Amino acid sequence: MTTSTTPLRSSARRPWLRIFLTGLTLWVLTVVITFLTGNPNLIPTLVLLGSFLVPVTFVVWAFERRDTGELTPTLVFSTFLTGGVLGVLGASVLETYLLSPSPWLFLGVGLIEEAVKLAALAVLTRHLVHKTVRDGMILGAAVGFGFAAFESAGYAFTALFTVKGLSLMQLVETEVLRGLLAPVGHGLWTAILGGVLFSASTRDHFMITGRLVLTYLGVSALHALWDSMHSIALVVTLLLTSSPTQRALLSHGWLPRPTEAQLESFTALYWGGLALVSVVGVGWLVGLWRSSRRVSRTPPAWRIATGARLG
Repeated sequence: MTTSTTPLRSSARRPWLRIFLTGLTLWVLTVVITFLTGNPNLIPTLVLLGSFLVPVTFVVWAFERRDTGELTPTLVFSTFLTGGVLGVLGASVLETYLLSPSPWLFLGVGLIEEAVKLAALAVLTRHLVHKTVRDGMILGAAVGFGFAAFESAGYAFTALFTVKGLSLMQLVETEVLRGLLAPVGHGLWTAILGGVLFSASTRDHFMITGRLVLTYLGVSALHALWDSMHSIALVVTLLLTSSPTQRALLSHGWLPRPTEAQLESFTALYWGGLALVSVVGVGWLVGLWRSSRRVSRTPPAWRIATGARLG
C-alpha cells in the first residue's frame, strides 16, 4: 500500500516535475503528429510548447522556494508574462536604434537586455511591502525566464524558414538546444540582479547602490561572453591552427569557417566556454542565495530594539 501511494505523494509535492513531464509528453506528441501529418496548423502549438516548457518549469520550481507570502502565483505569473514581453520589446527597440555591427555588439546587447529586464522587474514589483533577497531572486528569474521563453519562440519560428522551404527538423533542433541551455541563461542572470536589487530596497522604493551597478555590469559581461562564445571559440581556433589563407582573411577582418580538421577544437572551445560562463553564473547565484539565508537568520536592528523596549 505504501509503495503504491509514494509516487502520487512525490508528484503532489513536486508540481514542477508534473508540469515538466506533462509538457514534455505533449511536445513530443505534437512533434510526432506534425511530422506524420504535415499539418501547418500545429506549428504554433509546437513553437509555444517547446519555448515555454523549460522556463515555466523553472519558475514553478523557484516559486516553491519563496521567502514570504507576498509571492502569490498571480504575481509570479504576471511578472513572467508582462516582464518577459516588456523585456523583449524594450530590447528590440533599443538594439535596433542604438547598436550597429562592431566588435562591441555583444556587450551592447548584454547591457541593453539586462537593463530592460531589471527595469521591468522594478516596475512590476515596486508595490511589494517586504522585499527579501530570495523573493527578488525568484521574481528576477520569472522576468528572465519570461524573456527567454518569448525570445526562444522567435528563434524557433524563424528557424522554420530556410532557403529550401519550411524545415520542421530545424525548428525542433532549435527548441531542444535552447531548452537545454535555458536554465543557465536569462533566468539565471536576472535572478542574480533581482536578489541584489531587493537586498538594499525599502518598502517605498528601490535603491541604486554601487553593488547593484557592479552586479549589473558583471551579469551583462556574462551575457556578452555567452552570446559571443561562438566568435571567441572560432578566433582562438584560428589563431592556434589557421592556414595562410585563413590568416589572410583574419587580417582583413573576416572570420572564415573552421575546416573539418579544426571543427573538433572549435566545438570543444565553444562548449567549454559556455560551461565556464555557466559555472560562474550558477556559483554566483548559489553564493547569493546562501548568504541571504545567513542574513535572514539575524533579526533586523529595528526588531531587536523593539523587542528590548517591549521587554
